Amino acid sequence: MAHVHAPFPYHPPPGLHAPEPRHPVVIVGAGPVGLTLAIDLAQRGVASVVLDDNDVVSVGSRAICWSKRSLEIFGRLGLGERMLARGVTWQVGRQFHGAEEVFRFDLLPEDGHKYPAFINLQQYHVEAMLVARARDFPGLIDLRFRNRLVAHRQDGALVRLDIQTPDGPYQLDTDWLVACDGAGSPTRERMGLSFEGQTFEEQFLIADIEMADSPFGDAAVPERWFWFDPPFHPGKSALLHMQPDQIYRIDLQLDAGACGRTEAREDRVLPRIRAIVGDRPFRLDWVSVYRFRCIKLDRFVHGRVIFAGDSAHVVSPFGARGGNGGIQDADNLGWKLAAVIRGQASGPAAKALIASYDDERGHAAEENILNSARSTSFMTPKTPIEALFRAEALRLARDQPFARRLLNSGRLSVPCSLEGMPLITPGHGPVAPGRAMVDAPLDGPGGPTWLSALLDGGFVLVGFGPVALPEVPGIARIGINQRHGDYPCYTATRGLALRRYGDQAACLFRPDGHVAAVFAPGPPDAAAVAAARDRALGHLPAPAFGDTPAEALP
Repeated sequence: MAHVHAPFPYHPPPGLHAPEPRHPVVIVGAGPVGLTLAIDLAQRGVASVVLDDNDVVSVGSRAICWSKRSLEIFGRLGLGERMLARGVTWQVGRQFHGAEEVFRFDLLPEDGHKYPAFINLQQYHVEAMLVARARDFPGLIDLRFRNRLVAHRQDGALVRLDIQTPDGPYQLDTDWLVACDGAGSPTRERMGLSFEGQTFEEQFLIADIEMADSPFGDAAVPERWFWFDPPFHPGKSALLHMQPDQIYRIDLQLDAGACGRTEAREDRVLPRIRAIVGDRPFRLDWVSVYRFRCIKLDRFVHGRVIFAGDSAHVVSPFGARGGNGGIQDADNLGWKLAAVIRGQASGPAAKALIASYDDERGHAAEENILNSARSTSFMTPKTPIEALFRAEALRLARDQPFARRLLNSGRLSVPCSLEGMPLITPGHGPVAPGRAMVDAPLDGPGGPTWLSALLDGGFVLVGFGPVALPEVPGIARIGINQRHGDYPCYTATRGLALRRYGDQAACLFRPDGHVAAVFAPGPPDAAAVAAARDRALGHLPAPAFGDTPAEALP
């Protein structure tokens, strides 16, 4: 059944009739990234206004693959389990050359994680869930649909906005403007910022079809199938995914120089779909054509204007790095903005903390772009050498296991490590400082739970094994496989938490779930824990030779 796009209500904003008080944060764009940021801020007690020039969720499935890391973030925001129940879970991918399967991979080969490697869930479902969740914070999230930002200007410590509505224009002042307004970002265009990178000539057709009979044949569970040179689409590439509501996503590479508008016509699309599904009845739900792009802003932070999601960086869809990367942008930015607004970081520390968003997520965008560009080059070779490499990798993959790892139909999204970044205290451990939290099952007074559920968006010091944890103001404590009367303690189910993090070690987790510091072996002292927390809040140590001091950061 086709998704019904019911419009969200428009309410005349108070600024039409009288000046509004200055807002801490205004977010432009009520898509997954903007709404995620608004909910994150609200859970930290920071109010925001969310502006969107539209009044419905996105048309078409668009972003559909949500990674384990994104689900953990959504879980902290109160949506993870709902998304898991609504989505289609998968973790196995198959790659074919022609009609022959040459490689199968499992993205989560071990158990003991709350969330799977990926779920497929259409972006319009995700946006609807986020809007519903945002409405749980009526005093902290002000959703304004059909409010179009038409101009903005920075004036010292504020940004003044000009907004157009069906009832006329009005103005807002805000401490921070966060642009989550998509790949065509009007905010970025108004500022004249260069959006640099690589645009590829190759185009792909996306078709969402509704079909009662699974095209996966005898597959017992939903999977990701990718073909190089499939018999139904010779000389090209194709991808198949299952979504909820009996909707299937099919991506088909088009001929070089093809006209996207022509190829998206129904009379051109239907024969291509029938070549895949045969005589099974289906309904065409949505069609689009996209071109590969791997581009990013040079900087994501411009004074009091900050860019997140596709407004800051764009990658090709293969690998599911676009939407998931945007959710991780919001996860990285939310706690830092809140710390600055609430006074936990001020002066040079505040500058360093906001600048660290640019450093950390710029690094992640570069990593995603590198992986995306490599995937594109393998799927659509540009040079004779690239074509020869792909042909030989596909040939060898039939009977040589080493070659199967060379097949690249999109290196799928994983959280970027922040090892070596300025906010991270150097150290070593099975989960090294800078890496994202690795989940593990636990058992406690309230019954079974998960490590991810205990990291609630603040600084948390976790002791693994018999490691006494010092009391440090502003830092929660959790013990695993220990007994202590001053803080909650849990048992590592099947010992998985100790195997993943080590025994007799402690980890300080940042509010976004990345490891800020590892203390091993033995118990940490309060001063060391406080220093690691302060460093994570932008109170950086004296710069080494050649480093940029915090005072000079933009």
